[in-house]
Amino acid sequence: MKTLRIALTPGEPAGIGADICVQLAQSDWTEELVVFAAPELLAERADLLGLPLKIETYQANQAPRPQQAGQLKIYPVALRAPVQAGVLQVANADYVLDTLRHACRACMQGECAALVTAPVHKGIINQAGIAFSGHTEFLAEQTGTPLVVMMLATQSLRVALVTTHLPLAEVPKAITAERVERVIRILQQDLREHFGLAQPRILVCGLNPHAGEDGHLGREEIEIIQPVIHRLQAEGMALRGAVPADTAFTQAALAQTDVVLSMYHDQGLPVLKHQGFGEAVNVTLGLPIIRTSVDHGTALELAGTGAARSGSLRQALQLARTMALAKRA
Repeated sequence: MKTLRIALTPGEPAGIGADICVQLAQSDWTEELVVFAAPELLAERADLLGLPLKIETYQANQAPRPQQAGQLKIYPVALRAPVQAGVLQVANADYVLDTLRHACRACMQGECAALVTAPVHKGIINQAGIAFSGHTEFLAEQTGTPLVVMMLATQSLRVALVTTHLPLAEVPKAITAERVERVIRILQQDLREHFGLAQPRILVCGLNPHAGEDGHLGREEIEIIQPVIHRLQAEGMALRGAVPADTAFTQAALAQTDVVLSMYHDQGLPVLKHQGFGEAVNVTLGLPIIRTSVDHGTALELAGTGAARSGSLRQALQLARTMALAKRA
């Protein structure tokens, strides 16, 4: 079987993304890993961590070879300013987005089978005058995808979101019948294609406390969410809901569920991160490419100290591999 080539982006150069990429390179991998980054950034961070790293320049016309411990292929992307671990530089915001653009293009053109991303710092990108709400939305724009679905996964729990990085006050107006239906259809399709679930069991949360309490605590469930569920159930989808979010994550409910669909970011993700923080994987569904990511932030205070853990990045890489192989099958 042909060796998979997987693209990695280290994210914010002052954060732990470079650290965990260097840590990842200390192991053999059956895939070829290509990091889209400034070579000097990875070399300097390896020196700071006291880890061996031989850097090779990525050549797209060469057949992919499995990753060997202590080596790493780099697609060179130029920094805009020197990097000091833990110290943000507004000037490097464009560099961060360039790494994503180049890696996304490589995936779109079939050079790489998947994209795995380390954390970016949204605040510094916005300080640079660039409107940026997250990887999910940026990659949707880069690929011309009108709607994508953010899903986080651990070994035993998957949580997907109808809305992502919105202020809480803006969530209710974003919960439309059209959006809920499109999100459920993307979930259904991608869980089948990439996760081998012939009939995904989707548990849909309500928006309001107690799922609206029969309209006494809000009518979104009655007027928007429930009609969509009934319509898609009639098509044969395995949906349940709308259920109160405070009972959606009980053991009994999860035993019959492949993915919980939450209406907004902080409705479902605190539960998932409590269960598996540092080992969870962020997956963007609905894209024409496979994209996975870590579940944590840039951890500036840990950059260059050797204290950063690469567990989530390893899980993200392993899931990207699984999804890419499922797509090949």
